[in-house]
Amino acid sequence: MLSFYVPSETSELLAWVSALVTIFFGLLLLVAPRLSFRILRIQTVPRHPEAVAEGRGTMAGFYLGVGLCAIVFAQPLLYIALGAGWGFTALGRLMSMLFDRGLTLFNLISVCIEAALAAAPLLYAVSVM
Repeated sequence: MLSFYVPSETSELLAWVSALVTIFFGLLLLVAPRLSFRILRIQTVPRHPEAVAEGRGTMAGFYLGVGLCAIVFAQPLLYIALGAGWGFTALGRLMSMLFDRGLTLFNLISVCIEAALAAAPLLYAVSVM
């Protein structure tokens, strides 16, 4: 039977919070994709309304799926998947900062947040395996 609990151990709690933040981002993208795009500094063009589907589908779906699975099943391998996803997100942003002239304050703050969201579940998963 599935049970929902809030972890009491600090490292697991940090991993759990990373999953909650991921779920929050997913819900925001699902419910308010245009607002999310403004926050992320992504702009759609009127002649391509299907672009909004990328926010609702691809981005929100992945965030919600991985975040919810990590919280509901609370297994180290799911936390590794969550941490790896955020880690590669941070890596992609770093590459953009290096190769696409993307060294901006927004990207610096974002890469720090993404690195923290990656580190928390990875450190927890490694500590229990």
